[in-house]
Amino acid sequence: MTHRRPLIAGNWKMHQNVAATSALIEGLLAEDLGGEVDAVVCPPFTSLPHAAMLLTGSKIGLGAQNCHWENSGAFTGEIAPAMLVELGIQWVIVGHSERRTIFGESDITAARRAKAAQEAGLAVIYCVGETLEQRQAEKTFSILETQMAGVADLDPTKLVVAYEPVWAIGTGQTATADQAQEAHAFLRRRLEGFFSSDADALRILYGGSMKPGNAAELVGMPDVDGGLIGGASLDVGSFSAIIRASADCAVGD
Repeated sequence: MTHRRPLIAGNWKMHQNVAATSALIEGLLAEDLGGEVDAVVCPPFTSLPHAAMLLTGSKIGLGAQNCHWENSGAFTGEIAPAMLVELGIQWVIVGHSERRTIFGESDITAARRAKAAQEAGLAVIYCVGETLEQRQAEKTFSILETQMAGVADLDPTKLVVAYEPVWAIGTGQTATADQAQEAHAFLRRRLEGFFSSDADALRILYGGSMKPGNAAELVGMPDVDGGLIGGASLDVGSFSAIIRASADCAVGD
C-alpha cells in the first residue's frame, strides 16, 4: 500500500467574518501542527483574500467552499474557479452534503464544478455520502456508487474524496471506525475501477463529526486518510489536536 500523507481540511461554512478569520488563522499559525500531515482551511468567500494574505509562506493550504463550472457569465451569486485561483486559493470543496440537500446540487452539477475547478488548477475535495434514511434502507453503497460516477472524468492527481455520512454531521453521532473503513474501502474500490493503480495514492477523508477524541482511531484505519472537519475546525485547540493526532498516525505507519 502506498503511504498516503493525511489531510485535515477545515470547512468553516457560513462562520467567521474577517476579524474572526484573522484570529483563528493566527492561532493556528502559532501551533505546532506536526510534520507528516497536510492542513487546509476553507473560510467563507468574504474572508478568502485576507486569509490568503495571512497564510502566504505558511504550510497551511487555503480552500474555498464551492465554485461554478464556468469562468464567467450571467450566474448571479456564483464564483468562477479562475477568480479563486487569482486569489491564491489551492483547494475547493465540491458537492458538500449541505449543497446537495439545501441548495439542490446534483451529481451532474457537482461533477461539472469539479472538472472546471481542476482545469483552472485547483485541487478538489469531492464530497459523497448517504442520509440516515438511505443507510437504514441499506442503500449506502448504491448511493455512493451513483454519486461517484462523475469522478471518473476527473484528474486523480488533483482529487481528494470526502465521505460524509450525512446522518453523522452536526448530530453528535459519529460512524464507528469500522463503519467509516467499510465505506472508505468501497470508495477505494470504485476509484480503482476509474484510475487503476493511481487510486492507491488518492486520499479519502472522513467527514462526519471527527473530533480530537476519535481522530486517531479513524485516521488509523487503512483507507481513512484524514478528515473534512466542520464545527471542530472553528476552535484552534480542537482543530490543532485533530491535525496532531493524524500526524501521529502517519508517523506510526
